[in-house]
Amino acid sequence: MGRRKKGEGLIHLRKDGRWEGRTVIGYDEKGLPKTKNVLAKTKHECQEKLDKLKAELNPEAVENPTARTTFGEWLDQWYKTYVKPTIRPGTQENYENRIYKHIIPSLGKMPITILTQAELVRFYGELRSGGRLQYTEQLGSGLSNKMVRSCHALIKSALKKAVDEKLIKTNPAEGCKLPSAQPKEMQILTPEEMQRFLIQAKHDGYYEIFLVALATGLRRGELMALQWSDLDFKTGELRIQRSVRRTNGELLISEPKTNAGYRTIILPPGVVKALEDYKETIDSRWMFPSPVKEDSPRDPSTLAAKMKLVLERANCKTVRMHDLRHTFCAMSLEHGMDVKTLSEIIGHESAATTLNIYAHVTDAMQKQAARIIDKGIAGNEAPELDEKPKSIPPSDFKAVESRKVGYVKQLSPNCWQGRYSPRLSNGKRYVRNVYAPTEAECREKLTELIEQMKAEIAAGKTA
Repeated sequence: MGRRKKGEGLIHLRKDGRWEGRTVIGYDEKGLPKTKNVLAKTKHECQEKLDKLKAELNPEAVENPTARTTFGEWLDQWYKTYVKPTIRPGTQENYENRIYKHIIPSLGKMPITILTQAELVRFYGELRSGGRLQYTEQLGSGLSNKMVRSCHALIKSALKKAVDEKLIKTNPAEGCKLPSAQPKEMQILTPEEMQRFLIQAKHDGYYEIFLVALATGLRRGELMALQWSDLDFKTGELRIQRSVRRTNGELLISEPKTNAGYRTIILPPGVVKALEDYKETIDSRWMFPSPVKEDSPRDPSTLAAKMKLVLERANCKTVRMHDLRHTFCAMSLEHGMDVKTLSEIIGHESAATTLNIYAHVTDAMQKQAARIIDKGIAGNEAPELDEKPKSIPPSDFKAVESRKVGYVKQLSPNCWQGRYSPRLSNGKRYVRNVYAPTEAECREKLTELIEQMKAEIAAGKTA
């Protein structure tokens, strides 16, 4: 006898000789199924009673067979039909991660007509407490509030379309209680920290990357996608017209997401001169080429580890690559740049977005403006605000010599990568990697690799 399909109910013979049919009618707040049953003397009679019960509970499923669709089937159909053709490859990867790794494995087998708000809330709780699939030792077992909210937004959109298609009458995702947004705290380098950071970056061979980042506020994907043809050395005009990101294990070059992403920035003369000198050491059309792959931009995801080391050696607080963008914006506003101009430089679609993100900076500017107005109109002498930018003398910081040779990082739960990339006399880097299942084994292999590479460099065998 074949197994009954999901949603058909369960029929079995009881010990008292009667047949019992049972069907799920919903789920409680703990995610446990709620059922109703029927009893009959024969299996055939029991099946008839069970079918009648299901018709009474869900007449739509009888009139419209497509309403028997599981939520997983609908989510897959909704994504492939209505969403995937309209979004970029990077966004596709994010959607598919949420749909096929988190949502469908948990909710996919449930008929869409009996999916409840309580079931969704239970699911969000599971994601928050134990939904992480990898790097649990480093990041914990639960997913971030942002990831939970993004899963909810996706589910809500799919169910809204299901309502439009008359698969369900109401959207159970409406009104779900969600974890707070918890935006990441913005970290900004102080002028003193910026000086130390750039001094150390110059010593470590990353000066030009971080200099341009601090001077332009570019996103890291935009920064890594720059080509020399984008820069006019005579005028200092830098055109932003592409971005790069790693998607499904490959580097993809794409156009900006919005029209605001296409823009031209005027670089300061000092930055133009630094890039002019730097260009003499680069044999590539890419401004920041990959050290390991021919005719390819540097992978944006590799900057985080290097930046962390530079910050540590420069005795700066730990910030993200994106915080260099925040540093540029805050510094620009504090020195008098208007919000509209800044919005155009950093590629926001509207000045309102810039105002929302940097409200703390603009608040200080408003206070300063109020002080000036008060002095001009009422003649009151108000004290100068602490927020007023001050000139910073040149730093006497000396770059720290690296005590570590090479570096080791974890790529996956069972894979560690060790890398050694010394700079040769011709200015290029000589890069080799090793891999191992544990950190200790990887460090051991890396030590052997470094000795081998040093011998090859000394013997001139690096071609």
